[in-house]
Amino acid sequence: MQTYLVGGAVRDKLLKLPVKDKDWVVVGATPAQMLDQGFQQVGKGFPVFLHPHTKQEYALARTERKTAPGHGGFEFDASASVTLEQDLMRRDLTINAIAETGDGALIDPYGGSYDIERRILRHVSHAFREDPLRVLRVARFAARFAHLGFKVAPETVKLMQDIVQSGELQTLVKERVWQEIEQALTAPSPDVFIEVLRSANALAVILPEVNNLFGVPQPPKYHPEIDTGVHILMCLQQVALLSSDTAVRYAVLVHDVGKAVTDRSKWPSHIAHEFLGLKLLDAINQRLPVPNEHAQLGALVCEYHTQLHRVRELCATTLLHLLEALDAFRRPERLQKFLLACEADARGRTGLESAPYPQRTYLETVFSAATAIDAGSLLQTNPGSDPKKLIAQHRLQAITAVLKTLRHAD
Repeated sequence: MQTYLVGGAVRDKLLKLPVKDKDWVVVGATPAQMLDQGFQQVGKGFPVFLHPHTKQEYALARTERKTAPGHGGFEFDASASVTLEQDLMRRDLTINAIAETGDGALIDPYGGSYDIERRILRHVSHAFREDPLRVLRVARFAARFAHLGFKVAPETVKLMQDIVQSGELQTLVKERVWQEIEQALTAPSPDVFIEVLRSANALAVILPEVNNLFGVPQPPKYHPEIDTGVHILMCLQQVALLSSDTAVRYAVLVHDVGKAVTDRSKWPSHIAHEFLGLKLLDAINQRLPVPNEHAQLGALVCEYHTQLHRVRELCATTLLHLLEALDAFRRPERLQKFLLACEADARGRTGLESAPYPQRTYLETVFSAATAIDAGSLLQTNPGSDPKKLIAQHRLQAITAVLKTLRHAD
């Protein structure tokens, strides 16, 4: 019975990154032996155990054989005869297929250390093709390590394309698909996740609404980058600098999906793309388990981002309606998320990446004025009045007053 540190912990040590979780593989043991030593079994499909003290995961070395379509269509052999090299061979990328002995020696039969030095994400073997989830995992790793210079090997992209062509992406459980998307949105380079999926022809399957934006022109006067898909990638780069909130990042990803379905005869203008996009967002929500906060913020940014961009043109009534639509008075944190997403949109344009976004401060000033009214006193001094209408009336008056100040300053 031999135990090795494996996977991400070894990879991150070699990359000199903080090691968060440690996973171990056990060679030459049986489930009974693990239980006798006090380990607690948690794995259903194959034997995984929790250490009695550290609670870290220890998995018996295993091989796998594909028996059915999809991510879960495998039979596993976790007998004591399975070798470490056989276990490492079934892993996705060479950088994740390195083991470390108790004295710190590396066991690296598939060249993971070499690929770490060369900054390459490469599949371990052609068994990679058997698991469609790996298309999303590789794109996620690319987004996670792009800032370190990592690229996906061309031969791995080819295998990813083969998986997509086989139709197996459609067999993935929607919860796993969303899990990979959301994890990719936490990465330093979420734009790379979209780029890699697109290079593998997978974006058209996973998020066709976003994929359809590539090749859609925009007015050069406002969008020097022209291509809407390129604009989305630039927006993701900007939001990665502004916020780590995955709801904000998701809203940025989907805010312009309506531009793919506007009247083509009017291109590069996209009249009413804000409202056309809402139906497409509903389609995404029906297909994937998008969390409510993500879905709601995505819809709000989709519908109202252009209003914020021209906020100086809005009258007091429209500004109040905007704040009410954002539910800003009950949820001021949502207003901040909306502002961040819109700022990323404004800066996600060629040559404007560092441009100021005064619209954000403008609406914050309006919001502060509207929230400064004393609702409690109003209700006490106006008994019998409709509370909702009374408060709205005084908020409108406060906004009207502050607009005079703001416009005088301009």
